[in-house]
Amino acid sequence: MRLRRPPFEILLTCAFVLVGLAWGGLLGLRQLTGSASLLDRLEYLTVDWRFALTGARPAPRGVVIAAIDDETIAEAGRYPLPRQQLAKIVRALAANEAQAVALDLLFLDPGDPDADLELAGALRAARTVIAAVGVFDQEAVASRSNAGSASDDLAQVPQPSGILWPIAVLRDATRAGLVNLVTDHVGVPRHVPMIFRAGDGYLPSFALAAASTALSTEPVLGPGTVKIAGRSASTDFGYHLPLRYYGARDSIRQFSAARALRGELKPDDVRGQVVLVGATALGIGDKFATPFDNLVPGVEIFATAIANLLAGDGLIRTAPVRAVDAAAAILLPALMVLLMAVRHTALGLTLAIAGLAIWGTATVVAFAAGYWLSVAVPLAAAIPVAASFGLVRLVHDRRAARRLAEEKAALSRFQSPRLVEHILANPGFLAKPVDQQVAAVFLDLSGFTGLAEAVGPRWARDFLSTFHALVERDVVAHDGYVASFMGDGAMILFGVPEPKPDDAARAVLAIRQLHASMSAWLAALPPVARDRLSARISGHFGLAVVSLLGAADHQHVTATGDTVNVASRLLEIAKQQGSAIVISEALSVAADAACLCAPAWEAREIGVRGREQPLQVRILR
Repeated sequence: MRLRRPPFEILLTCAFVLVGLAWGGLLGLRQLTGSASLLDRLEYLTVDWRFALTGARPAPRGVVIAAIDDETIAEAGRYPLPRQQLAKIVRALAANEAQAVALDLLFLDPGDPDADLELAGALRAARTVIAAVGVFDQEAVASRSNAGSASDDLAQVPQPSGILWPIAVLRDATRAGLVNLVTDHVGVPRHVPMIFRAGDGYLPSFALAAASTALSTEPVLGPGTVKIAGRSASTDFGYHLPLRYYGARDSIRQFSAARALRGELKPDDVRGQVVLVGATALGIGDKFATPFDNLVPGVEIFATAIANLLAGDGLIRTAPVRAVDAAAAILLPALMVLLMAVRHTALGLTLAIAGLAIWGTATVVAFAAGYWLSVAVPLAAAIPVAASFGLVRLVHDRRAARRLAEEKAALSRFQSPRLVEHILANPGFLAKPVDQQVAAVFLDLSGFTGLAEAVGPRWARDFLSTFHALVERDVVAHDGYVASFMGDGAMILFGVPEPKPDDAARAVLAIRQLHASMSAWLAALPPVARDRLSARISGHFGLAVVSLLGAADHQHVTATGDTVNVASRLLEIAKQQGSAIVISEALSVAADAACLCAPAWEAREIGVRGREQPLQVRILR
């Protein structure tokens, strides 16, 4: 048994499905391992869009900023603030029962010894944290993206080449945490590392140190999580906390630190809350852009991270979430190819775009719930594959359309264009014979045989070509079908390929038009032809069998039965009567007679060869 080869479209679709699975699998694997790529830039841009779509959220109570603003600097007399003034601020916050005080300030150089001791005493008397900073060089592992494909979170923890610690007297008085952030290519903070590798041990970040100090417990690290006193926060690779911003600048509640200096704090301002002391005045301190604002003080970034930790409402981008991204990267290209492979190209393209839109909508809905699903990776997996498939299919379809057009044009040279159109639109046309009403018309040129002998085959051929063209023109103009040309004659059908209520009327109109065209054409011929030729036309209307006839590999559409036979016999009667047109009364009645121009027609009853009963006919001489 010979197996049929699958058509090109199926092979093309299968090939691109496999390409989509492979390409999506490659990108999905990189997503699972957290490998950095240029797609991160696109991903961060989509994160900003999702922040904008989901909107700002109220920051949870529990974190407040004691802002070193212009008012505070004016109150203290200079910036950096004198350390005695900072000691006074810390004591005031502690006296009003702050849960913890975190100073987002660097104390790298010693100051006045008495002032340093005074600040150390204030720090020691309360639950406090101060800032240190890690130094990263080009060779150091600065973030999770440089950890390759390591599956262990600890293997992807950033490791600074050096640490700038606070001066010893202050470091000994309290706890220090590193204030390093992970920013994107335009400087927007995206993650806060929770821990840093230092030699054989690990150091907490400023945010983690502040949160754990506030809860008087040490953090517990688990797979993709940081737990503090029963509170759990999800982290990305290398224990990086994805920042989930609450809104624009000042989304975290704050007050001027000048109030602490003036003794104007009220217990409700800070009681039971983590208080961050940091610079917010214009022109001093570090400033960052965020998805909601172009200029946000660094202390607000850390306040956001601490709030995310304590409230557990940060963005979730864990290994299971990345697994969903990888699955989307693998399945979405294959799904788009399958959708685009449907027969109707416009429908397939619409469905494929709808699939992308559904994934995009899902990522926004998930983002609103705190889950960071990737947009860039599935898009990068799906769009190139789908676009390539669409391009290849477009080229193939255009070639196929061009080939079909050429085949149709070639076929139309041998068959009626109208019939060709119908067969192409209805491949099962006349799979079985059909009984239906048809109008059968026959046309014949009398005297052609003798003319052909006189003028030769070349002239006869050109003559017939013109004759056939005139017949085809008039028949097609009246929506008829030339079933066959028989040299100087033609068989014409109305009601093929589809019957219509006005088939008979159009047949009579076509007969009159053919008569007029033949008369005018023959009158214009040279005398040698004009004097020899005359045209005769006959027609009948009734039931016939429309079917395919011929050999299995070469068939033609025709009609058979008494109706066709009578129409042919009427051509003989036209010759006998010396008339130009003979049509049956049945055709006249079916045509509603209005188109016959009654005065020009003669009604008669005539016997037809082969039939027992005479036939009512109309004759035009």
